Amino acid sequence: MRFMRLLSIITLISLTILGCSNTGTQNKASDVLFSDDFSNSNKKWDQVSNSSALADYYNAAFRIMVYATSFNAWANPGNESFVDTRIEVDAAKNSGPDDNEFGVICRYVDASWFYFAAISSDGYYAIMKMTGTGTVPIGNASMLESDTISHGAASYHIRFDCVGSTLTLFVNGSLVDEQTDSDYITGNVGLLAGTFGTPGTDILFDNFFVYKPVADE
Repeated sequence: MRFMRLLSIITLISLTILGCSNTGTQNKASDVLFSDDFSNSNKKWDQVSNSSALADYYNAAFRIMVYATSFNAWANPGNESFVDTRIEVDAAKNSGPDDNEFGVICRYVDASWFYFAAISSDGYYAIMKMTGTGTVPIGNASMLESDTISHGAASYHIRFDCVGSTLTLFVNGSLVDEQTDSDYITGNVGLLAGTFGTPGTDILFDNFFVYKPVADE
């Protein structure tokens, strides 16, 4: 059984797209900074299709498919910008390998400036940042395996908190990872999916919420 997997070198694709459901905490309507159930295109997520990846609305969800190997594609909302956020989304593997990655972006400025938290269908996780030289894992040298992340599960609820310099990942309501980094302060939110050695990652996202963090969380 693998306990560590080296991170792939990510070939970038600029999908510039707009981008939570509840994990047991109570949220007031006034705490919602941004949301989308993808029932229509009024939030103006980009729709991109090329030989490497697809990002588009699909059956009241948002779909990211990746055809190339060792490749990540992402999507974020056009003119949104936030400082401290709690981002939540439901994500499901529609098809493709369990050896995949998918997750949530915060503080996106451009293709070389953002944080993201990712998990895989075979139980791995990482918190990372994109830089001008590629992906840099925060706190660990690789994606790590967690018993919290069920293998081959139909769907996952992902929560990514970006509050001050603290970056925290929850999966299905359980704390999976927490790291510290102060390089990026503000920016957009978004969604990400990618491949490692096997192409065909196909992820559906729904119930995307950006909340104002609650002080006592």
